[in-house]
Amino acid sequence: MPPSVLLLGVSHRCAYDAYPLARIAAVHPVVLVDTAPPAWARPYLAGHIAADPGEEAATAEAVGRYASRHEVGGVLTWTREYLPGAARVAARLASPGIPYETAAACTDPAALQMLLARHKIPPAGREDTDAPLVGAEAVVLDDEVRIAALTRTAPGPPPARQSMRHSVHAHDALLHNPFLRHTVERTVRALGLAHTVVHIGLRLTARGPRVTDVVPHLPGDLIPLLVERATGVDLARAAAALATGGLPDVAPTRQRAAAIQFAYPATTGRLTHLDMDPAAAYEPYAERMVLTRRPGDHVMAAAHADPDDRLAHWVAAGETPTDCADTLRRMAHHLSAAVNPTVRPHAAA
Repeated sequence: MPPSVLLLGVSHRCAYDAYPLARIAAVHPVVLVDTAPPAWARPYLAGHIAADPGEEAATAEAVGRYASRHEVGGVLTWTREYLPGAARVAARLASPGIPYETAAACTDPAALQMLLARHKIPPAGREDTDAPLVGAEAVVLDDEVRIAALTRTAPGPPPARQSMRHSVHAHDALLHNPFLRHTVERTVRALGLAHTVVHIGLRLTARGPRVTDVVPHLPGDLIPLLVERATGVDLARAAAALATGGLPDVAPTRQRAAAIQFAYPATTGRLTHLDMDPAAAYEPYAERMVLTRRPGDHVMAAAHADPDDRLAHWVAAGETPTDCADTLRRMAHHLSAAVNPTVRPHAAA
């Protein structure tokens, strides 16, 4: 039987977390470490340890008691604030994990920038906010950093600048850019990363790639789905294999493209209508279209939103980025929404 994987925390966002959890649960028994498993996750779980992953010491003790009675292969999390707890648990179990200092720094943007600066890795600056944003999806093996894919992100309006679209292309020309590859490898080495999947955010400035963020766990926003559809590389299973001491096969088996689009409300207020025409599923190259809010919810306009304000998302997978872009645009016409704007007291006066 494959070794079990401890997963520290899972959100209530089934639309995003179900995909990686299902991929891992198909090959490893998954034991969730959390206060209570959400209903949607229970079919994928082989067990549950009742603990708050944010309480590092208590969680390590609870896991230690569990491991004294059960065989545990390794530990994972894809929740940023639980990275230090996961590093602490991995050290206690003597299983692969990232250094505690790195885990703690990756939860604090200022600390991360200081750590990168210590290794002379230039960060993105405030003059760089309009530079193209790219995420390197890398798999770190024993002594090798493999960039499995690049995710190009289109940001929304300021000041929030939330992601509006992600796209992955197996033939992205930047995969052969030596400056980008060098920056990714230096970042991995500087942070002491090993046996992990990592998402490294980069701004493509006139001075070269500049690091914006380091996420030493599976990326969110269904990026693992896009990578799998475009390249055949399964980041979720690769992460589980690395966490349990295995060596994943990350050789690409597809040469395609995939993309995801997010819908945000145009105004802040109470959502009064949200509907999707089932015909969206029949658009060429359509992968899925999912509503993520309900009428009655209070939502924020895109300029001030966070990911929880997204109304829906839809995914396309095709032969080229143009296929995906055209499909996403057509699918958007199948979504309808209405928001009753919030009336501010001073405006009413």
